[in-house]
Amino acid sequence: MGTQQPPPSDYNGDNMNNNNTLDEKSAKQKAIDDWLPINSSRSRKWWFSAFHNVTAMVGAGVLSLPYALSELGWGPGVFILVFSWIITLYTLWQMVEMHEMVPGKRFDRYHELGQYAFGEKLGLYIVVPQQLIVEVSLCIVYMVTGGQSLKKFHDTVCSSCKSIKLTYFIMIFATAEFVLSHLPNFDSISGVSLAAAVMSISYSTIAWSASLAKGVQEDVQYGYKATTTPGTVFGFLSGLGDVAFAYSGHNVVLEIQATIQSTPERPSKGPMWKGVVVAYIIIALCYFPVALIGYWMFGNSVKDNILISLEKPAWLIAMANMFVVVHVIGSYQVYAMPVFDMMETLLVKKLEFNPTRTLRFIVRNTYVAFTMFIGITFPFFGGLLGFFGGLAYAPTTYYLPCVIWLIVMKPRRYSLSWWINWFCIVIGVLLMVLAPIGGMRQIIIQAKDYKFYS
Repeated sequence: MGTQQPPPSDYNGDNMNNNNTLDEKSAKQKAIDDWLPINSSRSRKWWFSAFHNVTAMVGAGVLSLPYALSELGWGPGVFILVFSWIITLYTLWQMVEMHEMVPGKRFDRYHELGQYAFGEKLGLYIVVPQQLIVEVSLCIVYMVTGGQSLKKFHDTVCSSCKSIKLTYFIMIFATAEFVLSHLPNFDSISGVSLAAAVMSISYSTIAWSASLAKGVQEDVQYGYKATTTPGTVFGFLSGLGDVAFAYSGHNVVLEIQATIQSTPERPSKGPMWKGVVVAYIIIALCYFPVALIGYWMFGNSVKDNILISLEKPAWLIAMANMFVVVHVIGSYQVYAMPVFDMMETLLVKKLEFNPTRTLRFIVRNTYVAFTMFIGITFPFFGGLLGFFGGLAYAPTTYYLPCVIWLIVMKPRRYSLSWWINWFCIVIGVLLMVLAPIGGMRQIIIQAKDYKFYS
């Protein structure tokens, strides 16, 4: 006597229930992925890559480059500036190439690429802390830069008006970020990013052209400003950090590429790389004239923000400072979006909060308030650039892409690719160790005479 089989209708019913459950889970997962800021929209063209990368790269850093040259000196400064441009273009190319190196998969976030190279847990531990340091510190520096530029605009336009604390200008700047932070994803900030890119080109042009018009200052000196050997060494290290800070766009490059259209016949790396090349040409046209002409005109007396050294014509300097404000408003959003994505992913996927507008409202307002508070408390612009430039931007920009490339692409030992990557790794590690020392010293010196919330 054979074993009794369950009725076919019951068996099919169980299968249908299981399929329905799976469908519901996948639908829910897709709804969550679509809600997150780094979403599955892949509709953008190469020019979006161009202006997003310009916005991400050209920022507060360009204004400090003449000051960085004053700390590094003519020969070393020019070499390091050009050399960094070449190295960072190479490591950016690596990241663009690795975005779709696995057939059928796209690494839309830096930490996803890290997880593929180092393992699920180790990849997170290696990449996420460094990426967060970069993006959060940039948002803090942009808070300070925005507030300083607003104050400079006010003081230039109304020189006879009563002086207003920098604290209040940072708070005024933050109001724009509170509003724009509620744009849901990268696609929605494209207009803001485009405006920021145009502004960066505009104020960079004003910075070098106004410096050129002002001419070489009387008694200009090009030697090191510090009078002691330790001061010169620490200044040099801080200058390295300033240059590293200026090339920090790698931290959002995969998130930018995630918005680019891709097909098996035309993968996203084609239009993405085209946009990157255009962006890097624009970056060179912004960085090199500002750095070289600014230092040439002012020598070692140049301020850590070139626009502060320029005082006339007043209307032009006021306009340049407003361009800076518009640009850093957009740059803040470009760097805040991956942070929003990390926080919202953690809350929705790990802690199983419902993906609601209320959650997004609380998370993003809290983040903007936090960066505003830190910016108000520690507005040491120059020292912040040097310290964070070495500590966080050197790893994620100069050598982490090379480490990942060696692991996943496995170039032949002692081949040209192998040597180039190891060279970049050594340079990046030295930069990471040395640059924060100079930046920290500068912060300590500036903090001696600083009064909180002044």
